[in-house]
Amino acid sequence: MKKNVFIILFSLALNLSFSQSVNEYKYALVPSKFSFLNEVDQYKLNTLTKLLMGKYGFVAFLDNEDFPEDVLKNNCNKVYVNVLKSGGVFTTKLSIVLKDCKNNILFTTTEGKSREKEFKVAYNVALRDAFKSFETLKHEYSPKDSLPIVASIENQKNKIEQKDYSLQENKEMLLAQPISNGFQLIDASPKVILKIFKTSLPTTFLATKEQVQGVLIQKDNQWFFEYYQNETLISELIYVKF
Repeated sequence: MKKNVFIILFSLALNLSFSQSVNEYKYALVPSKFSFLNEVDQYKLNTLTKLLMGKYGFVAFLDNEDFPEDVLKNNCNKVYVNVLKSGGVFTTKLSIVLKDCKNNILFTTTEGKSREKEFKVAYNVALRDAFKSFETLKHEYSPKDSLPIVASIENQKNKIEQKDYSLQENKEMLLAQPISNGFQLIDASPKVILKIFKTSLPTTFLATKEQVQGVLIQKDNQWFFEYYQNETLISELIYVKF
């Protein structure tokens, strides 16, 4: 009996902890393409994710949309949404992961499942099933004043670790290839190093490098990929030709 009570109390405390953390965020950024799919917004799964994030209290955007100024000026006032796939031949399983701008996991749903044979139907059913976990999240936006603001980078120069992307003796220029609402920056391999997405400012892009979320900004005619790592703001010098 005592063991069961402990488990219940622990679960309630865990849910409350998640809620308090996620409640600090008003916005949600959903990728326009998930890694397990071959096309942008295939089966309208990304659009559905955006709509369901809105249903559960977030102001959600796809990363290839235009963003309002409030979203652009602060890279850390939003959760970054991803959908992960697992399962075998006969069962489709999807889970939703919410991360912050430092790549910390804020919330992970239980797996949504579907045994439908048609991909479009299976993904839709499994995603909606996974989103049921948001019922326990009970998201209500409650701003936290201490969120780090990317717009104040210039006032934190003493805290910024400068790191050159390429080796000093071989500064490789990256080539910018146009994609939907942005560019992918490739090396000579060619390998995609960064994906960047346009904002209302020509000198500022939302940027992703593997699993790291950040911004690409121009300062003194040079481009820097900036992101948080273990509460330290990292600034990587990027050589790119547009």
